[in-house]
Amino acid sequence: MNKNKIPITFRKRMILYNLLMIVCIACIISIYTYSFYRNDAIASETADSAGRLHLLSSRLEIACNELINIVQNCAGRKSLFLTSILSERDQRSSEEAGIYAAKVLKDLCAVSGYNEYIHKITVYEKDSLFIQAGISYGSGNDADCIMAAPWFDELLHKNMQEYTLTLKDNPFPLNAKTIPHILPLLRPLQYSRTKSPQDAWVCLILSPKLFQNTLELLPQDKSVLIMTGDFSPVSSINMDAFPTEEVQALLRAHPEQTGSLKTRLSDLDCILTWERLPVSGLILCEVLTLKSISPNSRAILATVGLVFLSCTAIGFLLSLLFTRYLTRPILRLIDHMEVISSGDFSRNPEIESNDELGIIGRQINEMSSHVSVLMENRIRDEQEKLNLEIKMLQAQINPHFLYNTLDSIKWIATMQHNTGIVRVVSALSSLLKNMAKGFNEKVTVRQELDFLDHYVTIEKIRYIELFDVEISIDDAALYDACIIKLTLQPLVENSIFSGIEPSGKPGLIQIHIYAEDEVLYISVRDNGIGISEENIARMLTDTSRVSKHYMSGIGLPNVDRRIKLVYGQQYGLKVESEVGVYTCVTISLPLELKEGAAYVPNNPD
Repeated sequence: MNKNKIPITFRKRMILYNLLMIVCIACIISIYTYSFYRNDAIASETADSAGRLHLLSSRLEIACNELINIVQNCAGRKSLFLTSILSERDQRSSEEAGIYAAKVLKDLCAVSGYNEYIHKITVYEKDSLFIQAGISYGSGNDADCIMAAPWFDELLHKNMQEYTLTLKDNPFPLNAKTIPHILPLLRPLQYSRTKSPQDAWVCLILSPKLFQNTLELLPQDKSVLIMTGDFSPVSSINMDAFPTEEVQALLRAHPEQTGSLKTRLSDLDCILTWERLPVSGLILCEVLTLKSISPNSRAILATVGLVFLSCTAIGFLLSLLFTRYLTRPILRLIDHMEVISSGDFSRNPEIESNDELGIIGRQINEMSSHVSVLMENRIRDEQEKLNLEIKMLQAQINPHFLYNTLDSIKWIATMQHNTGIVRVVSALSSLLKNMAKGFNEKVTVRQELDFLDHYVTIEKIRYIELFDVEISIDDAALYDACIIKLTLQPLVENSIFSGIEPSGKPGLIQIHIYAEDEVLYISVRDNGIGISEENIARMLTDTSRVSKHYMSGIGLPNVDRRIKLVYGQQYGLKVESEVGVYTCVTISLPLELKEGAAYVPNNPD
């Protein structure tokens, strides 16, 4: 650890974390403010666009209504126009009547105030009336050109109340190249002396100048398109960057009279606003690109700067107050911990309060009190341990005295030629020496069998040859396998006292030692009274079932538990029995040979 490194205190961390939180809040507010201003700017521009289109629509609607009135005046006999023309036709010569009719028609157009937008108006009645007016030149065969146009019959038979404008091909050869398309209004003459509507009609053709002049009223940076009711483009301004087909498809999908929607045109996010004229059917639409809608950046910067500085100042002051309030009890805790580390475990009431840090201080006081008590107990336990060691040194005399006494008894029995006493005393002496060395150390199978042989010798003399023990081992190398000391003796002891002795007849204990798949198995089988299934289930769990006459005091549950603790839960004892026939206890533990020994398993082939 670098001692020169400046530590970051808890207070500094709290101030840094609070500042980071404040910056995050300021950023969120800034983003929200920007989004709010931007959305407000988009909504404002959309409303302005709708307002502009409404003004244009109003102007065009007034113009269309005036032009429709001209057509209606020319088509109806009851109108002032037709009445004067027909009366003059009856009173004057045809040439004078024609000149007078043309002058009246021209005056009628002038009175409307839109004569400059009338490309051509023609009033025709077969063999009796043919007059024209307008801003374009006419010819004597204009009526024939109109009647030969493919749209003539369609417009002539329209509903008398329908004046929807449609874009048609120009039928006049003189200006067809310069003006390829026209907007005609065609109506039959009422109360005509001819029987067929095709022989008496009035046709008014609008000049595109009407729409061009109307669009010139807009700011030149706006993108506006005017179309007929069937989505044919009539006039536009700054619409070259936007595909007309996409605009037409969007308006076909939205038949509302007015509206706006956010869409994407030419890979640009746009706002499309439109309005439809109810009489003429004209559609006016404007396209606004979102990147051209820029909110007031100065207002945004001022707002963001004010919010950021305010949040930072307020947050920094609150951080100082909060960290001061929080670090003061922490410093008291640190001071008290230093006192505890110096060995003083006395309580400090100043570190206790009703908040979380006070609870920690209370727990520290409790801990220091417990530590003090534990240290006193430790000192007392060490003193008692010292006293016990002295007593144990004194008690070492007793086993040596017992071994010497047994040795004296053995020599006396030898001198008296009593071999039975010699065998019992020798076996008992060996048993006591082995048991005094501890229970959990590992020995070889050979050593465990030798220890078991001493025990069997004593029990045979006690029970006057009531049982025999047979030992079989599959491979001599297994004599060097390691097992826990005092593993077999409790199993044989259980076979004698729980199996053979209660049966009241001589018995046989068979011990079989073998290995499979690196696992050592030792089975102890007797032909005693057997064990019921209920007792088998309790046999390895009840550690209290140790009879007073058991030599080692280690029952089967203890043996099983020792094996599982040393080798794992997959090893231990397995009990199989049939009441009145046999009991077989099998030990399983990993095959472990003493150093230098080797075991080669038999090949089953």
